[in-house]
Amino acid sequence: MILDKFIAESGLADLDELDKVIHFAFYYSKKGGVQEFSPSDAAKWVRDQQMGNPNTSRLGARLKSSRDCVAGSKPGLHRLHHKSVKTLEAKYPKLSVKSQEVMDDGTILPAALYDKTRGYIESLAKQINRSYEENIFDGCAVLMRRLEEILLIMAYEHLKIESTIKDGNGNYLLLERIVADAASNKTLNLGRNTKKDIDVFRELGNYSAHKIYYLCKREYIQEKIDKYRAVIDELLHKAGLR
Repeated sequence: MILDKFIAESGLADLDELDKVIHFAFYYSKKGGVQEFSPSDAAKWVRDQQMGNPNTSRLGARLKSSRDCVAGSKPGLHRLHHKSVKTLEAKYPKLSVKSQEVMDDGTILPAALYDKTRGYIESLAKQINRSYEENIFDGCAVLMRRLEEILLIMAYEHLKIESTIKDGNGNYLLLERIVADAASNKTLNLGRNTKKDIDVFRELGNYSAHKIYYLCKREYIQEKIDKYRAVIDELLHKAGLR
């Protein structure tokens, strides 16, 4: 559960100032591993959500006298009483379950590019972004290749020419052969730059997936981000998703 959802579910905006802080402390203990906090930390939580501007000294005094808090490991620090934690865990059980939602900053694929296409495409795009942002470059390269392959197949299916990239048993060919066909297929009619670049990302993903001593680095992807966006943008249109 992300913070915005927790705020809405708990009705946090309407709570007393101290109760706001207790709820924030519970949220950050579960999601950020923050076990101890100062009055300044607590005041910032409230201010950051534009829910007021607490007086730090007064808030510190209230935390010190609250039954929901106990003294932290150092003077001026507080932590939630275990009884309060148990009460809030029972009230908000979803907060203790690790969310499957991928939070990303749109570094490679901005949301405007893939939003409202298909759920699995949106999920892959977010995973591509997040893996890059977390320095998981081999994983990012493999995911970039996967999304390209999916969209190429969807484009062929949308144009009802998928038989050209299937074998005699009706199975799709390896991506290498799909890319080769895509570069010359007149019905698909890819743009000149896309024809040139689609094999770049197939190869980049293959290196990360199959080369034993190869490690993808940030610069290998960074220098190709604009080209990848352009490829994915065109394939989304060819697949009828834009």
